[in-house]
Amino acid sequence: MTATVANPLERLTEVLGDDMGRVNALIRERMASENAPRIPEVTAHLIDAGGKRIRPLLTLAAARVCGYQGDAHVKLAATVEFIHTATLLHDDVVDESGQRRGRPTANLLWDNQSSVLVGDYLFARAFQLMVEPGNLRALSILSNAAAVIAEGEVLQLSAAQDLATDEATYMKVVRGKTAALFSAATQVGPVIAGADETVVQALFDYGDALGICFQIVDDFLDYGGAGAEIGKNLGDDFRERKLTLPVIRAIAMADAEERAFWERTLGKGVQNDGDLERAMAILTARGTLESTRQTALDWADKAQAALSALPAHPMRAMLVELAQFVVRRAS
Repeated sequence: MTATVANPLERLTEVLGDDMGRVNALIRERMASENAPRIPEVTAHLIDAGGKRIRPLLTLAAARVCGYQGDAHVKLAATVEFIHTATLLHDDVVDESGQRRGRPTANLLWDNQSSVLVGDYLFARAFQLMVEPGNLRALSILSNAAAVIAEGEVLQLSAAQDLATDEATYMKVVRGKTAALFSAATQVGPVIAGADETVVQALFDYGDALGICFQIVDDFLDYGGAGAEIGKNLGDDFRERKLTLPVIRAIAMADAEERAFWERTLGKGVQNDGDLERAMAILTARGTLESTRQTALDWADKAQAALSALPAHPMRAMLVELAQFVVRRAS
């Protein structure tokens, strides 16, 4: 008897299990290195940490909903996961993180040099894989996404600790560092399936909105959720002095005393015991945690609305449920 599957992401993983098994096998094959054994060691530490694999699943789902019958979607899904894993390795070095998915980060277990260089290796592997299907448009979509992700990360670096950062800049960062890979993952599926342009655009719009929702929910949970929910410590964004949506909104409404608090803790990085709790109290009092949650719900609605252009298909309903599930984490 098949066990009851608890949530839409697990259901999607079960339905796409055969394809996802091929993706995982391909990832293991391509992360190998005869000359540098540290590469598979570092990569396996992160890949085996139990990540949701939501991005490659989106590529597989988008191809299936369009009736794709080939095998290029497996290589493109593995490409997406390699790009994502490479960015995580680099992010943990930049953010000086000590925990990822509930485990010590690679840079903590090995060193920064290993994390950066293995991340570079995975980017190179991703480009090898994305070329193999021989679809120039899919190659263009994924290579452009890789550039946009890097641009978003640099923008975040320059916007961090700058209390003048506004919501427009925040959205540019989110679209770059998170939504770009989501939308690329969903767009390449219909492209390799030769789907109508309205379907290609609809799945791009779905991935874009889902990625924005996903990041906003993570930013909300950093102040309002449990560490286990997001695979990192509660308050990491505060300690790393990141200007995320609830904080940006709170700064915009701050009185003189609150402004001084944000200047000291985020602008100058002088943080004392109890500051995280005070930050959370300010966000709650100003209502910015609740408004951030509502913004995430709005983006989930946009993601679901985009799917109305798709043909009737069981996978379409699962993608709708996935958007609902992503935002449900912030309930």
